[in-house]
Amino acid sequence: MRPVIVDRALYRDGRRSEGPEDFSDALDEARAAGDSFLWVGMHEPTEEEFDHVRAEFGLHALAVEDALTAHQRPKLEVYDDSLFVVLEPVLYEDETDTVTTGELMLFIGDSFVVTVRHGEGAPLAAVRRRLEQDPELLRHGPTAVLYAVSDAVVDHYIEVAAELQSDLEELEAEVFAPNAPDGKNTAARIYGFKRQVLEFRRATSPLLQPMDRLAFGNVPFVHQDAQPFFRDVADHLTKANEYVEGLDRLLSDALAAHLAQMGVRQNDDMRKISAWAAMAAVPTMVAGIYGMNFDHMPELRQPWGYPALVVLMVALCLGLHRLFKRRGWL
Repeated sequence: MRPVIVDRALYRDGRRSEGPEDFSDALDEARAAGDSFLWVGMHEPTEEEFDHVRAEFGLHALAVEDALTAHQRPKLEVYDDSLFVVLEPVLYEDETDTVTTGELMLFIGDSFVVTVRHGEGAPLAAVRRRLEQDPELLRHGPTAVLYAVSDAVVDHYIEVAAELQSDLEELEAEVFAPNAPDGKNTAARIYGFKRQVLEFRRATSPLLQPMDRLAFGNVPFVHQDAQPFFRDVADHLTKANEYVEGLDRLLSDALAAHLAQMGVRQNDDMRKISAWAAMAAVPTMVAGIYGMNFDHMPELRQPWGYPALVVLMVALCLGLHRLFKRRGWL
């Protein structure tokens, strides 16, 4: 059976301490100490499993509903007793060259952090380990957790963008190769790649406004001294969005170039077909005329009539072939 509560710990002065098992007692102890906070991490809880956490921490019903149903856009919402943040981590799968997204919700309140994870694309375990190795940062309380999680998610955006850039370069080399394959396969690959970039963009673009609020606004439950750190995250997010927009433009250009190449190749094929059809029409026309069996056709009675017509047809075909070759149709 999967564990719903992945990890829980009480942090005192930047150091991990397990604390009381009961959430209420642990939260009371953290608030009484003043330099402590409780961090509870959950993975895909059901409504019944999350109900106890909601009651103990006083989480808003609308935020709880969003955390349980998932499929939310990145956002930041402020409630009376907590701050609710939604992030969409992305995961790049090397084997299939696809981008998948998860969802990560954070409830930030007075001396507590509750994280709810959906999917596999959320690097919380690594973030917690890094934070526990940096007590100075952890002393800043729940704000440090929000910053570290946001920073990890956004930095991974840039890594995924670099992977997609590498795949796009391979795809471009295939599209613009002299012996590039015809057919719909290349167009389908470009379109599929474009859908991956669109999925990526849905995770990065809506996060700009929440990061700007954290970097430049006065957000409850977030220490103002942390604004420079969130500005750094916002800068990285802007860079990731520029990567994504660049990828999208390049894919549009590659698709347009591929369609143009297909059109040119089709025109070349039509010219070749027309040229060969014209050369075949000449002897067909001559043979058709002399196949009418008219009585008054002088050439039919001449001994040189047949070889003369054969030479004429060959000469006409050679002349047409030379003309089409000169014009690049063959």
